[in-house]
Amino acid sequence: MGEYRLLLKHVDVPNYHDLQVYEQYGGYQALRKALAMERQAVIEEVKKSGLRGRGGAGFPAWIKWNGLPKDDDKPHYVICNSDEGEPGTFKDFELMFKAPHQLVEGMIIAGYAVRAQRGYIYRGLKPVLWCADCETALADAEVEYHDHTSRSIYVRFPLLSDPNGAFASAPNPEKCTLPIWTTTPWTIPANVALAVHPDADYVLCAAGDETFLVAAPLVERFTQAVGLPEARILSRIRGQQLVGLVARHPLFDRSAPVVCADYVTMEDGTGIVHTAPGHGKEDFETGQREGLEILCPVDPAGAFTAQAGARFEGLRILGGDADRAVVSALREADALLADTEYQHQYPHCWRCRNPLLFRATVQWFMDIDHNGHRERALRAIQEVKWYPPASQNRISSMVATRPDWCLSRQRAWGVGIPAFYCESCGKEILDGRAIRAVHDLVARESSDAWYALPAESILPPGYACPACGGKDLRKETDILDVWFDSGSTHFAVLENPKWPELQWPADVYLEGSDQHRGWFNSSLMVAVGVRNTAPYRAVITNGWTLDETGKAMHKSLGNAVSPNVVVDKLGADVLRLWVASTDYLEDVRCSDGILEQVAKTFQRIRNTLRFMVNNLGDF
Repeated sequence: MGEYRLLLKHVDVPNYHDLQVYEQYGGYQALRKALAMERQAVIEEVKKSGLRGRGGAGFPAWIKWNGLPKDDDKPHYVICNSDEGEPGTFKDFELMFKAPHQLVEGMIIAGYAVRAQRGYIYRGLKPVLWCADCETALADAEVEYHDHTSRSIYVRFPLLSDPNGAFASAPNPEKCTLPIWTTTPWTIPANVALAVHPDADYVLCAAGDETFLVAAPLVERFTQAVGLPEARILSRIRGQQLVGLVARHPLFDRSAPVVCADYVTMEDGTGIVHTAPGHGKEDFETGQREGLEILCPVDPAGAFTAQAGARFEGLRILGGDADRAVVSALREADALLADTEYQHQYPHCWRCRNPLLFRATVQWFMDIDHNGHRERALRAIQEVKWYPPASQNRISSMVATRPDWCLSRQRAWGVGIPAFYCESCGKEILDGRAIRAVHDLVARESSDAWYALPAESILPPGYACPACGGKDLRKETDILDVWFDSGSTHFAVLENPKWPELQWPADVYLEGSDQHRGWFNSSLMVAVGVRNTAPYRAVITNGWTLDETGKAMHKSLGNAVSPNVVVDKLGADVLRLWVASTDYLEDVRCSDGILEQVAKTFQRIRNTLRFMVNNLGDF
């Protein structure tokens, strides 16, 4: 039938008229082209239709369809590759697993309920990786790292108070500075402290008429970076002796006390780390330990709020407006020591591929260390057969270092988090009876019923807040991380009453190497939390198919190679020979040029075989 099929999810019956129309106008590629040229116009047409998407290919799945009714009874469209149903593929489409199905969604909520009742789930304020374009929090598995150019600045924090006499040797007490280095100038308005390493050596160095406090190993690098004449070392002091110093914020009338932190390194910067608890995991932990104020003057769309000050309010982080304004303000305040560019690996959103922000927000989390969960997961990994063997070390290191799992997403589609809030006392409700009621509803009618019904129609009759007895309750509006969905598929498939011949755990998981922090990881976290063992007996990891330059293939980048095109142009045997000549455990490259070379090799093999058959057939 063409490259793509348009299926109507509603009552699971294909609408072939819509299918033919979709293919007639070019399918996925035409839709993506239209979006590239008239994205807003297409979005408006979809809004007018009243459809609610479930991540259909071609439409940006990160768009929140604000204003669309969640209780619409119109069909939901899903784009799927029709080539997967062609003869020669080993799949049973009569037993196809589909995530947006009430039985599957019910099992996902059941898995969540087990962890909630066992104390794994909590709601709290933490800095999370946030996509300002998608306006949602992301988990580690949804983050890609790409080369990025950031603005690198050195900033003066003038000394305000020195109760311990750390700057006693400074020739001019009015010219004492604690310099910092950062690649995120937009976080300066959220600064509330400066961090030093307790066991590092720091020196007071005089350059001109100014005295700087810098980590001893970084003095030369610092003076070169800021263009100061050769510095004179005045005295040395241990990091832990600097606690008690107070600096003045360069832009606002507030102080920045010096605190100790083990994560301060001697590799870059000055050895004094600008600390903004609202915009970094380690900063946040320091803020909690030291009782610092948590400032996060950035809204969900990535723009400064009034908390950042009138000069910066409304400026967006993405695009650099906020950075430019902050740097300009620092320059005017005579606080800017240096301003350059810095190339580094930076986290990007896996959907829109825009840079991410660290932003402190209230989210739902799964405590990875609750009841020894992390250690139990590491032991479970050892019971699994890993191919190649190096995969075991890779996933072990990721599990050993992963943070608590951020489970909530600010999206308009998906499996809703089965939680409620009491309007009387403000407490969140994760009561077993409440979650069971949500599970029964969703398993019977799908998640659409969760969106459509008010809290009182979902909860048992007469249900009241366990904390205060209030009955004015509202539903959580966030959804569960889709990786929690995928991490629950082993239960939804292997223990599905439709397929009684299947047994849990799975014999084997097979996916790309990126899934050590994705599907393999999420499945392990879910299974260990419920069954205390891995959901798979063996895991086979295949490499990625890359283009000729070594970049991953993506439709959005236009560098993907279609097997159908290869078969039509060069024949199926050439494609088979290319596959047979690669090591599936490693990343492999594929391009028109590479396939042309394989075609020449195949032609030589074919000609040799023909010659041998013709001349040896009756030998």
